[in-house]
Amino acid sequence: MRFLAYPPVDSGASSFCGPVKIVRDKETQRAHVTVEPLKPELQQFEPFVWKKETPADCPFIQSKAYSQVKFLGIKSGFHFADTWYPTWGDDNLSYSPYTDGVCWRLDGSTERSSSMGETATTGQAVIEGDDPSNLVIYSLGTKAASPKPYEGRYPCGSLVHNGVWYYGTYCLGPSGAAKYGNMIYNWPWLGPFVGFRISTDRGRSWKDCPHTPEKALFGENGWNGYPVRIGSPHFVDFGKNMEHSPDGKAYMVAHGAEVDDPKPRFWNASWITGDNVYLLRVTPSVENINDASKWEFYAGKDAAGNAVWTNDFSQIKPLLEWNNNMGCVTVTYNAAIGKYLMCVTDGGITCAKMHTYILESDSLTGEWKLVSYMKNFGEQAYFVNIPSKYISQDGETMWLWYSGNFAVGWNGTEINVNPPGSHYGLVMQKIQILKAGTFPDGI
Repeated sequence: MRFLAYPPVDSGASSFCGPVKIVRDKETQRAHVTVEPLKPELQQFEPFVWKKETPADCPFIQSKAYSQVKFLGIKSGFHFADTWYPTWGDDNLSYSPYTDGVCWRLDGSTERSSSMGETATTGQAVIEGDDPSNLVIYSLGTKAASPKPYEGRYPCGSLVHNGVWYYGTYCLGPSGAAKYGNMIYNWPWLGPFVGFRISTDRGRSWKDCPHTPEKALFGENGWNGYPVRIGSPHFVDFGKNMEHSPDGKAYMVAHGAEVDDPKPRFWNASWITGDNVYLLRVTPSVENINDASKWEFYAGKDAAGNAVWTNDFSQIKPLLEWNNNMGCVTVTYNAAIGKYLMCVTDGGITCAKMHTYILESDSLTGEWKLVSYMKNFGEQAYFVNIPSKYISQDGETMWLWYSGNFAVGWNGTEINVNPPGSHYGLVMQKIQILKAGTFPDGI
């Protein structure tokens, strides 16, 4: 993912597209070239329930509704780029950023994006289909934007609403392989969320982000590892065209840290590690999205237990806290069961084994409860999310999307594949959240 560590890829047609067919019109003899789309790799394995290994200091109580995750033995995926966060448009297509690898194009070629260095690019792609085992994914192009004075600029919050695509980027430093003591860390310093570039034609053309890494949307900076709160935000997935937003607003969740950290680390707030989760919202429009004054920030709860919202960024407070155990976060509203599902990845030391846990809540502002803590998930899975488009009608079966195993062998750590099918690129695992009491504790 983060340091050109993805497997080297042959961009030739033999690796990335199916047969090329030449069809000649019988009357005019004019030749037409058709290309078979790149198909996902499918893998089946014996279904299993992820074992419970919740840390003793976990601050979240166990959900009384759902208590474990069952992997149904069906994996789909593509061996190309990472950073896949689909947003479901009103045209029934999904749209996603991608980077650090290649993505197939409709002409049978491939397009490469790399988010490191002054010439960093981020890609945009369309996802067609209703079944993750039979999707067609293709690139619409890439866009360059400098990360300076940082060294990396990556995709994060992405939303298509009423035909407008809001595409966010954030910065990282000091490098993709930073040495500290005898260890190598992957992008240990989380930089600021820069802002959004905007497309009004669903990703075919773009208006550049008006903000820069030095003058980011919310005024934060991560120079020399200074902690940020809104470094890598992601939009809450409210379903097709945000149909289940409780108030018409777009919400984002982000991971970060505070200055007065009792247990700081060199990689304390990195691309995949942090202490806290934060919540913010805006009424989405071209005029509002890059105007900090239009955003509201969660500022805790009042004496009656009601959420407090403020336009003053300095008053923002964590939605959730678990020191040195939080990281990249996404939230999806599961309309069928009336629950929000939050996926959090604790990235460990940024490039070794990682842990993912799923929380549930009746509302965005809590109380959040633990569904399952999945130790060593992947074993190195990151950017975990649950796209609303692929949730079953009863709300209990869904597809877990993530990328995996980008830094195999770093610092001498052996990284295995768990669950089966985990790999760099896009992994889609079919899962079921199990109702509490389905299995005994510890299974």
